[in-house]
Amino acid sequence: MKAFNSIANPLSSFFFLCILLLLANAAFGKTHNHNFVIQATPVKRLCKTHNTITVNGQFPGPTLEVNNGDTLVVNVVNKARYNVTIHWHGVRQMRTGWADGPEFITQCPIRPGKSYTYRFTIQGQEGTLWWHAHSSWLRATVYGALIIHPKEGESYPFAKPKRETPIMLGEWWDTNPIDVVRRATRTGAAPNVSDAYTINGQPGDLYKCSSQDTTIVPVDSGETNLLRVINAALNQQLFFTVANHKLTVVGADASYVRPFTTSVLMLGPGQTTDVLITADQQPARYYMAARAYASAQGAAFDNTTTTAILEYKTASCSSNCVKTNPISPSLPAFNDTATATAFTTKFRSPRKVEVPTEIDENLFFTVGLGLNNCPRGARSRNCQGPNGTRFTASMNNVSFVLPSNYSLLQAHQQGIPGVFSTDFPAKPPVQFDYTGNVSRSLWQPTRGTKLYKLKYGARVQVVLQGTSIFTAENHPIHLHGYDFYIIAEGFGNFNPKTDAAKFNLVDPPLRNTASVPVKGWAVIRFVADNPGVWLMHCHLDVHIGWGLAMAFIVENGVTQLESLEAPPVDLPVC
Repeated sequence: MKAFNSIANPLSSFFFLCILLLLANAAFGKTHNHNFVIQATPVKRLCKTHNTITVNGQFPGPTLEVNNGDTLVVNVVNKARYNVTIHWHGVRQMRTGWADGPEFITQCPIRPGKSYTYRFTIQGQEGTLWWHAHSSWLRATVYGALIIHPKEGESYPFAKPKRETPIMLGEWWDTNPIDVVRRATRTGAAPNVSDAYTINGQPGDLYKCSSQDTTIVPVDSGETNLLRVINAALNQQLFFTVANHKLTVVGADASYVRPFTTSVLMLGPGQTTDVLITADQQPARYYMAARAYASAQGAAFDNTTTTAILEYKTASCSSNCVKTNPISPSLPAFNDTATATAFTTKFRSPRKVEVPTEIDENLFFTVGLGLNNCPRGARSRNCQGPNGTRFTASMNNVSFVLPSNYSLLQAHQQGIPGVFSTDFPAKPPVQFDYTGNVSRSLWQPTRGTKLYKLKYGARVQVVLQGTSIFTAENHPIHLHGYDFYIIAEGFGNFNPKTDAAKFNLVDPPLRNTASVPVKGWAVIRFVADNPGVWLMHCHLDVHIGWGLAMAFIVENGVTQLESLEAPPVDLPVC
């Protein structure tokens, strides 16, 4: 018996140790190491080859897959001729603001020939996010999917799909996109619109020299698949649909939602939507398609349609279907605001959620375009906006200016004076009829690097009010470092007396990017529980370049776990 025990005890100790290691792994997650090499790569689209900035020679870039609780360590080496940063769009970055990525906000750019390692842990998020360059217009081609699966041993709140497919919607310029934005910055005019939209980097059958490379998504009859739809376009909200198939929405921005069925999605740039699709139609080939939702009256936009093919993989179809054209879908008109609104207002959290009800900071931010008068002594070729002006944009009449010698987070953490001020207004300096005819005296904003300070743990409400200065349009507003509850949206000027009755404080959706309706408003709430400097901006890149942005400073709390981590040793210097 003693001999048996002497053998059993080491064995039981070994198994006990294994169980402890498995439990520790489940609790702390895995660490995933990746290398991103930013480089110029020949990419052929629309009959022409361009030297395109890519990651690891791929367009789109690599898809990263992790589990909730895992840590990502991504070493970014810049072998391109432009400065670059990488933003992990929608990742909460709890206390790791140095890894967030927006240029001159949380870091100085990675210069050509230099590198920087992003380190962060995914905490409490599941679903689809994405990563992209956050420097000039590099995200036109530098982007990829970030898929967060449930923790090991846990499952989706819906039946496990047979397959999962990222569907990345993008924009393609038949020229260097950096040249496009530089020309617009020089002239003060709106930049040229894109030449094509893409699905997973491919324009699709409706464009020249493209049909042979159209993205194909295979399905088996009767199976249910998960499509992870991401709008990675620079400057355009997009409608998306699949011919003859219903889409059941189950998630958005890495949060689950109460499932609902629709025939069309509308995503603003930056937004993600997870949908289940069941192959319940006649075996055939069906177009997936995306085209613009263009809400700005009179503004130019890319009026083309990108396609991919949902292809049934059955014996009867494989021989016959390839010979026939895919079945085409019906897409909403480009200005169909009713369809866009019907979609965005369907989102709900799956259950009752803890929305902040007592509010410490009640903020009202106007968002929209403006026009700067031509500077004295400037040449007319530098003032090619309407009537000899230069386009601009603002929040609360402040057009945001990026610093150039330090990042805002560095200046905040080190107490460096003169980089920014903390007097961003809590409400517009002048009240006016925001969505009506706006006096021309209000068209020209002031320029500045103004931030708004929040105490740790503050409960915040922000009314995002669209304006009609020059033109009204739908603005996708993205907040870094946070998810927020969208508790209401509507049209016209927000009225706190009557519109507060519309607030959903029971099961509003949790998002990181809100589509502020054209000539309308949206109300968001969040708790300031993540210290650092966090950018809030329009995700139409043309608008952030014009200044449609601001940033919050969230102060440290009391304990170490409520405080910003120290900057990493390899943080880029300006």
